[in-house]
Amino acid sequence: MEDTKKAHKAHVLVLPYPAQGHINPMLQFSKRLSSKGIKPTLSPTIYISKSMQTTTIPTHYGPPIQIRPISDGYDDGGYNQAESTAVYLDSLRTNGSVSLAHLIKKLHEEGDSVKAIIYDGFLPWALDVAKQFGLVGVVFFTQACTVNSIYYHVQRGLIQLPLSGHDSTKVSVPGAPELHPWEAPSFVHSYGSYPFWFDVVLGQFSNIDQADWVLCNIFYDMEKEVVDWMAKMWKIRTIGPTVPSYYLENRLEDNKDYGLQLVKPNTTICKNWLDSKPRDSVIYIAFGSAAKLSEQQFEELGRGLINSHHNFLWVVRDSEQAKLPKGFLDEILSGQGLVVEWASQLEVLAHEAIGCFVTHCGFNSVLEALSLGVPVVGIPQWTDQGTNAKFLEDVWGVGIRAKVDDDGIVREKQFEKCIREVMEGERREEITKNVVKWKKLAKEAVDEGGSSDKNIDEFVAFLGGC
Repeated sequence: MEDTKKAHKAHVLVLPYPAQGHINPMLQFSKRLSSKGIKPTLSPTIYISKSMQTTTIPTHYGPPIQIRPISDGYDDGGYNQAESTAVYLDSLRTNGSVSLAHLIKKLHEEGDSVKAIIYDGFLPWALDVAKQFGLVGVVFFTQACTVNSIYYHVQRGLIQLPLSGHDSTKVSVPGAPELHPWEAPSFVHSYGSYPFWFDVVLGQFSNIDQADWVLCNIFYDMEKEVVDWMAKMWKIRTIGPTVPSYYLENRLEDNKDYGLQLVKPNTTICKNWLDSKPRDSVIYIAFGSAAKLSEQQFEELGRGLINSHHNFLWVVRDSEQAKLPKGFLDEILSGQGLVVEWASQLEVLAHEAIGCFVTHCGFNSVLEALSLGVPVVGIPQWTDQGTNAKFLEDVWGVGIRAKVDDDGIVREKQFEKCIREVMEGERREEITKNVVKWKKLAKEAVDEGGSSDKNIDEFVAFLGGC
């Protein structure tokens, strides 16, 4: 035990917000740290840790990642056990702070003291705990820098809400393109729609000036000017994309998945079906783990897919399958389509049969599309997704956004038009060229000597010397 402790450069606690889309990037970053000699301990909530069914994630390239959970006050059911969002977030803050402090003391007593806490931006109270113990405080942003800059400007009163709905109104932050109100994060353009989440995203900046480091899950080329502006205020470094190494530069042995799937994917069914399809022929449709589409939207998407005459693989969670159009599953039995409850998204996107990714534009899905080189049709739903879709189409040029009507629905004809545009239209060649460019840039960023790799090295050197 003693020799193992001497072998690593420093011990860090990694504290994610308890949702798969937040845990996976931080767990993947922990693997990068391990490969460089840092010992990471991941601290999910007790409820989440039960689903992980392990206390150690082994690595073949550095110290193993230990799982040492903290309590959110709902150890048997997590978020779903709470009476409301507000109650849960309050419990997470109060119970999380106490149990995090207890864990730090316990690790010290075990002779394995922590040097730094790397915490999700959604958990600013973790920085207060870090400072209480004299530890390095590192905020980790799981969303794009432009999105976070907008939240910062609102939090500091530099963007006044509510926004005007007029077309002449623009949301503008340094280094980013001007946005129409509907292209800004939904918490901003639909002021008052989700008050408790609004407080969470703004709360990320309540004490950020006291953080020692700010880490962002992008690579520098994605948002150069925004990063440069933010670097004037904080010690900010880009360390992404936090996509498993196998799909990028492949330097981390056996690093083919994130290591956490809260829903079991239909991997064999998906692979066998995709193997039977020609190259670039399949549309992959997935809206993440949280989005809830209306029955009307399902109807429009379903008809658009069938009428496109392209093959498609559609991930529809079990809780959403009743919303599929009547007779839809019978209609696709010919083999044009496959509907599954969940898929291993990385494996699907990496398959040569995939020609297009229809996505809600959650940021992890955006990073995966860029990293694996897949053209996109964006159908954003809420939170940061509208801003991500803007960048996918107008900044990175790797896809197009589907237009909604006055009822907020993407209609069948519009959806079909978008699919044809990306799969076979005039813009296909340009989009394909951009997709190849961004895939190359993502790989270069994390490869040896790349921008993200250098930034991680700098961070590791700091931890090893402080």
